[in-house]
Amino acid sequence: MLKTGKREMVLNFSNKRVKVALHILVWLVLLALPYIINSNRGAPPHRLSPEEINQFLKLNFISYFYLIVIFYLNSFVLIQKLFYKGKYLSYAGCIVLLYLSVLFVHFILFHFLMPKADFSWTRVGWFNLPAFLLTIAGSTTFIMISDRIKMEKKDLERDKETMKTELSFLRSQISPHFIFNILNNIVALVRLKSADLEPTVMKLSGLMQYMLYETDEEKVALRTEKEYLNSYIDLQKQRFGQKVKVETDIVLLNDYQEIEPMLLIPFVENAFKHGVGLIKDPQITIKLTTDEQNLNFSVVNKYSASEGEAKDRSSGIGLANVSRRLNLLYGRDHRLDIQKEGDWFKVNLWLKLNV
Repeated sequence: MLKTGKREMVLNFSNKRVKVALHILVWLVLLALPYIINSNRGAPPHRLSPEEINQFLKLNFISYFYLIVIFYLNSFVLIQKLFYKGKYLSYAGCIVLLYLSVLFVHFILFHFLMPKADFSWTRVGWFNLPAFLLTIAGSTTFIMISDRIKMEKKDLERDKETMKTELSFLRSQISPHFIFNILNNIVALVRLKSADLEPTVMKLSGLMQYMLYETDEEKVALRTEKEYLNSYIDLQKQRFGQKVKVETDIVLLNDYQEIEPMLLIPFVENAFKHGVGLIKDPQITIKLTTDEQNLNFSVVNKYSASEGEAKDRSSGIGLANVSRRLNLLYGRDHRLDIQKEGDWFKVNLWLKLNV
């Protein structure tokens, strides 16, 4: 993978053209290196006639086709059946036998193409050894890199499927928790016989529609998430009235930037769950700001340790789930800081948008 600024150029080894180009490149290198290393070994003897020299060049050319057979035989048979299974002695023995077969093939071709010329086993062995070793080394490197790429691709696909499964599970945990809270809102308004019951039910209907349909998407517009947060906060204000002081400050640079759905609401739910009740002068402050690349979100609420522990025993799975989701989706592109300082519970979230 080559990185140039923010762009990444990825060489796709599964592309057929790339595969063909790589094979051609490998063979050009393998066929040329023996002559580059020592050109004298690739040159025919000076005492040969011009016709014999042509035959000698044909001999070398045909011999290299046999090396191609060895290349793929080593890659797809010997490496797979012997080397990967730890049968190293058997593998080494097969390599020796292959080299001897190269010499034998060269011997047959030599006598067929140049029957009157003198054949030297020493010269043939010395000439073919570099090409043979390069063929074995090249084929071994090729298949190992190829297998490694395939393995990493499978691991990546498996990780993606695991992530999808975990996210689906985490979302399924958040949804019943949210439904439980909004049903409590309806009950409270019915008991108060509030005139706001009908518009409140309509708001809850909109929230349910968002939760059931919009959250199936991988990401949603920040504008949609902002409306969802505002509606939820308004419902909570209607429920508690003047009992809880709620301050909100939501300023978005771009409404159409995207975020994982229902990523922020658990922090707000947690504030209303732990920041009300027997707490003196309950107060909740919610701030959300964005710029071109970053999102900053904070929730601060009054907190009672004893009451918080009692509520956590019955529920409170939201924060654990959203923390897990942040790790899965944003990795190092987010920072979550949760602190309990005296009577205050503080959450600060930073994440990089458009990752």
